[in-house]
Amino acid sequence: MLIELENTTKIYNQGKPNEVTALYDVSLQIEDQTMVCLQGASGSGKSTLLAIIGCVFPPSSGRASIAGKQLSRMPDRFMTIHRRECIGFIFQQFNILPRLSVLDNITLPLLPLGISPGARKARARELMDQLSISHRENFRVFSSNRLTLCALKTLLFFIAATIIFSWVATGTAFDAVRTLSGLPR
Repeated sequence: MLIELENTTKIYNQGKPNEVTALYDVSLQIEDQTMVCLQGASGSGKSTLLAIIGCVFPPSSGRASIAGKQLSRMPDRFMTIHRRECIGFIFQQFNILPRLSVLDNITLPLLPLGISPGARKARARELMDQLSISHRENFRVFSSNRLTLCALKTLLFFIAATIIFSWVATGTAFDAVRTLSGLPR
């Protein structure tokens, strides 16, 4: 099981007058190679659920396991390492630096991992070849589709075990995820 939540609850400001239960008694299992869409009203706990799955913070109670590691027992520093090595986030704003080239945007998040510049560039070029955009390696102007692809390539640098979108992945993004992850068409 890639993601498993069992009776997971998240309470913000627990024990204080402004206590909020954002997630209550959620249980779910998500197999490897599966796409899931979360849907719900504002304030229903979608972002909190994604934050727990993304190792941003542990649940207040219950059990959350990602790739076989139980988050509720992990100290913060180990959650940070697990998140950096196993989780890929794509945000609506893409977090792309417009002054950098496509290649540099793809390799930038890998600096803290200690991977040599040559190895970072070689892997990035391999991914760009898979998506047929190698000719844009030095481009600095991005359309929304190019931003999507650049963000995808960045997080898929090691083919992250878990990919978390903070928006609905459709069209180009969905096709790129399927191409790079081997999901069926």
